[in-house]
Amino acid sequence: MTERVMAPRLRVEDEALDLSLRPRRLDEYIGQDRVKENLKIFIEAAQVRKEPLDHLLLYGPPGLGKTTLANVVANEMGVQIKITSGPAIAIPGDLASILTVLQEGDILFIDEIHRLSRLVEEALYPAMEDFAWDMVLGKGMGSKSVRLRLPRFTIIGATTRYALLSSPLRDRFGATYRLDFYDLKSLEEIVSRAAKILGVSIDHDGALAIARRSRGTPRIANRLLKRVRDFADVRASGKITRVVADEALAMLEVDDLGLDDIDRKVLRTIVEKFDGGPVGLETIAASINEEADTIMDVYEPFLLQLGFIDRTPRGRVATRRAYEHLGLPPRDPANVQQPPLF
Repeated sequence: MTERVMAPRLRVEDEALDLSLRPRRLDEYIGQDRVKENLKIFIEAAQVRKEPLDHLLLYGPPGLGKTTLANVVANEMGVQIKITSGPAIAIPGDLASILTVLQEGDILFIDEIHRLSRLVEEALYPAMEDFAWDMVLGKGMGSKSVRLRLPRFTIIGATTRYALLSSPLRDRFGATYRLDFYDLKSLEEIVSRAAKILGVSIDHDGALAIARRSRGTPRIANRLLKRVRDFADVRASGKITRVVADEALAMLEVDDLGLDDIDRKVLRTIVEKFDGGPVGLETIAASINEEADTIMDVYEPFLLQLGFIDRTPRGRVATRRAYEHLGLPPRDPANVQQPPLF
């Protein structure tokens, strides 16, 4: 009986803890300096004119803070924000039920906006441009078209797959910003800030050790911090030092560059099973029993950033750096047999 009562409570507390780690104002938001400077001008200009923000599109790899930034924009504007996602809006009626309850100046945040269905996307166009919703009443000869006026609102779209957005939808956003991977200094500040909020004792070297393995992503930095905190509480004195962080992350199979078991499986599949490539993404996914989209969206961007793999028209190729990181001798192109043309 106690477990049934406590489990939901713990989940709620964990969710509240995750939310507390997120900054609420632009001044608290660490990193993405270029985007922040543009947003400050964007927001201040709208406030001077006493108008809602123009529609805003954020894109980049997962975990870089798109949802957090949308909430920060809402706080800076002093308006309400409603959050949904592309897959959650199945039909135009779902979208209508959301838009018709928005107030003047409110923000609608649509995560993974590239996954909107074609019908929903086309219904969204007049809402974004004219702040109107077109609907048909009745059937047959007696039917008539009615246009409902909507309050002026702002849509903030977020996507990890910018190329999958249709051109008409992209063109309806007044501002588009790309979020890049974070540098080491910004990640160290994020880890130190999160540790302070969590009440964790951590020194500079400990924060730096976690930041180095965070793959340039704040979400991963916060996740690793929590797991290292667990290790420090059980196996150490409760304080996170570099030694404690190194031991904890070694148990999690996260190496010095932040590569985990799946990253190494991807690299070893290309290097050992397919002689360094080229090899197709679907083949890699099938070889390690992982979804191709997961590899492309989660693992591949960081491997590309490190220069461990290259994309070619014929598939993925492992670079010399990948061989060096795996402790393997680089392949000799002279000894690689070319596949037959026919």
